[in-house]
Amino acid sequence: MLNVSTGTMIPVRRIFLCLLVLAGPTMAQGKNTPPPQEEEIAPPPAAIVPYDDKLARLAEVLGSVHYLRTLCKAAGADEWRNGMQQLLDSETGNEPQRKERLTAAFNRGYRAFASVYTDCTAAAIVAEERYRNEGATLATEITSRFGN
Repeated sequence: MLNVSTGTMIPVRRIFLCLLVLAGPTMAQGKNTPPPQEEEIAPPPAAIVPYDDKLARLAEVLGSVHYLRTLCKAAGADEWRNGMQQLLDSETGNEPQRKERLTAAFNRGYRAFASVYTDCTAAAIVAEERYRNEGATLATEITSRFGN
């Protein structure tokens, strides 16, 4: 059996306590000092445009029509994507948040129909026609109310 005397443990405890006392301020500094933070450059606040909701819906319609016309191999299918690019260029300029929102709306419209129609059917043709009409109405409303 191993016999441990308490006389040898006292110096070990003293050394351990001394180390804790000496390390205490160092450990406390690490806890109280916040880690250095990198400066974040916040993007400028997004401009609030009164017709952004209608513009987002128009972008969604453009995405839907672009998908459906490409699916049905209609002439000028790329015109709708090009029209969206022109819309982004003219409306968003140096406003990345607005550009992201409109691009997301276009993609949402595209994906909505991509998840429903995998073949060009009569229903897809009717949907494309209705969406083109809605897009024309939205474009007319936006330009007549907010255009210069």
